[in-house]
Amino acid sequence: MFNTPKKQFLALPVLLLVMALGCKEKAKNAASDEAEPGKKPNVIMIFIDDMGWSDLSGFGNTDAETPHIDQLASEGISFDQFYVNAPICSPSRVAISTGTYPQRWNITSFLSNRKHNAKRGIANWLDTSAPMLARDLKNAGYATGHFGKWHMGGQRDVDEAPEIAEYGFDRSLTNFEGMGPKLLPLTRDAKGKVGRIWEDAERLGGPYTWMQRSEITTGFIDAAMDFMDEKKKEGRPFYVNIWPDDVHSPFWPPFEDYDLTKEDGKRALYLAVLEAMDKQFGKLFDYIKNDRELRDNTLIVFCSDNGPEPGAGRSGNLKGYKGHLYEGGIRSSLIVWGPEFIAEDAKGTRNSQSYFSAIDLKPSILEFTGVDSPENELIDGEDLLQTMLGKKKDSRTSPIYWGRPPDRKSYKDFDKPLPDLAMRDGDFKLLCDFDGKRPELYNLIKDPGEHNNIADQYPEKVEHMVRKVTAWYHKMPRSEDEEKEGSKS
Repeated sequence: MFNTPKKQFLALPVLLLVMALGCKEKAKNAASDEAEPGKKPNVIMIFIDDMGWSDLSGFGNTDAETPHIDQLASEGISFDQFYVNAPICSPSRVAISTGTYPQRWNITSFLSNRKHNAKRGIANWLDTSAPMLARDLKNAGYATGHFGKWHMGGQRDVDEAPEIAEYGFDRSLTNFEGMGPKLLPLTRDAKGKVGRIWEDAERLGGPYTWMQRSEITTGFIDAAMDFMDEKKKEGRPFYVNIWPDDVHSPFWPPFEDYDLTKEDGKRALYLAVLEAMDKQFGKLFDYIKNDRELRDNTLIVFCSDNGPEPGAGRSGNLKGYKGHLYEGGIRSSLIVWGPEFIAEDAKGTRNSQSYFSAIDLKPSILEFTGVDSPENELIDGEDLLQTMLGKKKDSRTSPIYWGRPPDRKSYKDFDKPLPDLAMRDGDFKLLCDFDGKRPELYNLIKDPGEHNNIADQYPEKVEHMVRKVTAWYHKMPRSEDEEKEGSKS
C-alpha cells in the first residue's frame, strides 16, 4: 500500500452543470423512447488515461492498492493479452470508438494545436462519418452518454471541431480536450494556493465548471450516474463512456488524503492519484452493484488507453512506455464484469491465453446488445464476445497491426531509433521500419518482455510478416509527408 495519511475523500458537486445538459435530449430522442424496459443490457466503457499494464494491484502493483477495481476483477475476468490499437491517446480513442484502425481517419498521434497537427500530417478532429459504436447503439434505441476525456477533436486552438453530440451521444461532459459541456481543473498546493490548468479551454465553449483536479473523476462519475438514473426511470437501456483524465499527468492528488509535494517525485504523486482514482470508482461500482436491476443487466468493460508515462506508471516486465510499439506501450489491463453474463466458472479468473484488441470491442458489444451495424459499415474488429464472457478462449483470427506515432521515432532510453510498424500474428510479433528494414521478431509466449530478437532464426516468417505489415500500412490513408516527417522526429 502507498503509505500516506488518508482521510475521507470528498468530491465537489456538479449538479447545476449536469442539469443543464439534458434539456434538448428528451424531445430529440422521443422516437427512441419505445425501447422495451429490461430487454436490452446496459454497457459501461471505462477508459483510463496513461495507466500501465501492471499498475493495478491485481495486475502486480505492490506500491499502491486499487481495491475497488481489484474487486471488480475478482467478480469478472481479467485479460493479460489485451491490446489497444495505438500507444498514444487520440488514436487509441478513435480505435475503441469506431472498431477501426485510427490510421483510416488520419489520427496517428495526440491531437494538438493546428500548426502541430499539420506538421505531423494528422487531422484536427475525427471525421463525423466515422462508424461510431455510440451512434449504432443510439439508432437502435439506446441512450448514449460520454463523461470524461474526449481528445478526438476540440483542443488548444482547434475551436471549430464538432461537438461530441455529433458522434452519436445524447449527452456529454468532457474536459479541456473536447467540445461541449466540460469540467476544468483547478489545483491546490500544500499552502492552499489555488491555480488553474488549461485556462484557455474556456474559449472552446461551455457550460463549464472549474473543480479540483483531484475530484474531477468523481464529477464525471456523478454526471454519469445521474444520466443512468434518468434512463433507468425511462425504461431505456444505456451505453455510457466514463473516460477520466486520471492517471495522466500533471499529478495532483487530494491533499486531504496525501501529504505530498512535487519534491516527493513523479512516482509518488502518480501512485497517490492512482489510489484516489480507485476510491472514486468505488462509488460507481457500489451504485451498480447495490441496484439489482442494474447489477443483473449491466456489462462493465475496463481498460487503459496506452502504456504509462516513464517514471510514473509501470508495465511489469514488458518493454517500452507510452508512444512505443513494444508491449509496454500497447498492452492494456482489461477487466470485464457482468455477473449475469459471464460464465460462472470464469468469474474471478485471468485469461492469459487469448489475445485481441480494442477494435474488437465494437463488434463484440454490438453482438452482446443484439444490435446490427449498418450494412457495409467499415469495421476492422472481430466479434470476440464469447471470449470476453469467459465462454471460450478464442483469439483474433486476423493479425493486429500498429503504426508508430509520427512524433515518436526517437526516445532517450533507447540507443537506436524506434521501429515504425508492428504486427501480432499468433504467438509472434514483428517490428520493423516503414521500408521493412531493421526487423525484430519475438515469440511473445516465451518472451513477452521482447528481450530476445529471433529474426535471424526465422527468415521466412520475417519476410512474410514484413510483407503483410507494410502492405497494411500502404493501404491506410496518410499524408504524403508522413514518413519524411516521422523519420526526422
